Amino acid sequence: MTVIVVANPKGGVGKSTLATNLAGYFAANGEWVALADLDKQRSAHAWLTLRADTLPRIEEWQVDIDAPSKPPKGLEKAVVDTPAGIHGNRLALALELADKVIVPLQPSMFDILATQDFLQKLSKEKAVRKGAIEIGVVGMRVDARTRSADQLHRFVEGLELPVLGFVRDTQNYVQLAAHGLTIWDVAKSRVEKDLEQWQPIVEWAGK
Repeated sequence: MTVIVVANPKGGVGKSTLATNLAGYFAANGEWVALADLDKQRSAHAWLTLRADTLPRIEEWQVDIDAPSKPPKGLEKAVVDTPAGIHGNRLALALELADKVIVPLQPSMFDILATQDFLQKLSKEKAVRKGAIEIGVVGMRVDARTRSADQLHRFVEGLELPVLGFVRDTQNYVQLAAHGLTIWDVAKSRVEKDLEQWQPIVEWAGK
C-alpha cells in the first residue's frame, strides 16, 4: 500500500481539492483507495458523503490521532488530507503514515514565505533524508506559463524538491466538489485542460 499525505500548514492552498481528486484518480483507475482526514472539521470525509454509490468507490479511513485504526487489508492506495496549521502530534502521525508527501502551494511570495519553514523542516526529516518518504510540490491556482510559476520553480529548486505540476484556477473543482465528484468522474471534454495538467502529478503519485 502507498500512503500519500497532502500537507501544508497554510490554509486555503487547495489541500482538500488535491486530496479528493487524487483519490478520485486512483478509484477511476480501478484501484482500491481510501481517503483519510486529519482535520477536525472532516471536510474531506464530508465530501465523501456527497459521493454517489454509482461512482468508483473511495473508502473512508478513520485516522484518530489518539487511536489510529489500520487501513482495510489489501488497500492499494490511501490519500491523507491534513488541516491548516498542522504541527506536533498530527504532523508526526502524518509523516509516520506517509510514503509520499505532496505540498500544494500557491506561487505568491506571501504563500511561499509562509510555507518555507515547513518545506525546510520536511527536507530535514530523517525519513526524507534516507529516501523513505518522497516529497513533491504542486503549484495551485496558477498558469504554468507565468512569472509566478517561474518564481515557484526557483524557490523549490533551492530546496532540491521537485515541482510535480500546476493546477489552474477554475470553477470546475468547486462545482464538482459540491456533488462529491472529481475531474475523473465527468466527461473528458468538460475537464480536458485539467486532466492534462494532472498527468505528471498522478504519474509521480502512482509510482
